[in-house]
Amino acid sequence: MISKLWSFFIISGSIYLVIKGDFNSLNKQILTSGKVTLDLLLQMIPIVCLWLGVANIAKDSGLLKKLTRFLEPILRRIFPEIPKDNAALGYISSNIIANMFGLGNAATPFGLKAMEEMQKLNKHKDVASRSMITFLVINTCGITLVPTTIISLRVMHDSLDASKIVIPCILVSFLALVIGLIIDYIFAVKARFKR
Repeated sequence: MISKLWSFFIISGSIYLVIKGDFNSLNKQILTSGKVTLDLLLQMIPIVCLWLGVANIAKDSGLLKKLTRFLEPILRRIFPEIPKDNAALGYISSNIIANMFGLGNAATPFGLKAMEEMQKLNKHKDVASRSMITFLVINTCGITLVPTTIISLRVMHDSLDASKIVIPCILVSFLALVIGLIIDYIFAVKARFKR
């Protein structure tokens, strides 16, 4: 679906520039977009690698397990359908912690494993369970303590204070998480009453 959407944007933009007769802009975009993308990747990769390394150190040192134990009582309240010692809770907490540090790439495998474990518990395999939906809300709106991607983009564009975005990101992501969980809870209660 996303590839179709991007194809639509590229084709419609190109057609618009051809109709407008602005071949210089079209040629410029075609010739420079590869360089801009490569520059972006080369500047972002070191920062992402640094934080992935920090995440691996945290995992190997046992810090992730300690943080998982800290989050487990909270997660059991948010995910009452998941049994206490189920592996899904560990994967969910690891995903949340990785996302807190802005490590989307490191969080993805944990998220996929959490969904696999929750699918095993799902009674209706063709429909997402309440836990799966709640996890998706948390994963989408989750708190970010260190927005590494945004910081790296700001550094790349010569920001005077690239880390100035940290506190607003924490506040906005926390607010989004609270609102997302409230809406998820309202829909879950409505679904319970419909049965």
